Amino acid sequence: MNFHAKTMLTIVTEAVLENDLVELFEANQIRGWTIVAARGKGAHGEKRGNFDANENIQIELITNTARAEQLAEQIQLQFGQHYALVQWLSEVRVLRAEKF
Repeated sequence: MNFHAKTMLTIVTEAVLENDLVELFEANQIRGWTIVAARGKGAHGEKRGNFDANENIQIELITNTARAEQLAEQIQLQFGQHYALVQWLSEVRVLRAEKF
């Protein structure tokens, strides 16, 4: 099997940003993403069990490195000053490169 190098952008942020981020992904022609509820502790406090409007989400999307870096920078500039937001990039290898 041949694996292809791609970059995964992971975003942990406030759930209130979900719709705005999805619009941004679509505007940047990102082909897919996964969003899950996230719990944890950081500089903006601790998120525990009972989720409500105050919950956090974790988003993962895979694309090429240039697009992932550009998107992360755009997200940071647009939302980073006003919302709890952590992002990181990971190099991943995928089987079906055409999906990303």
